Amino acid sequence: MESYLVSLSAGVLVGVIYSVIKVRSPAPPLVALIGLLGMLIGAQAIPTLRPLFGF
Repeated sequence: MESYLVSLSAGVLVGVIYSVIKVRSPAPPLVALIGLLGMLIGAQAIPTLRPLFGF
């Protein structure tokens, strides 16, 4: 969990720096990030649910 917080903190810091120096972020649009989040959730769901269904 700590690595996630460090990663989030670093991302927020870089976002603030980009905003201060008025540089456009190279990050993909929000819809693409939501798609990536869905992929991560799906990838974690299968190993988690597999024992419940006896695969």
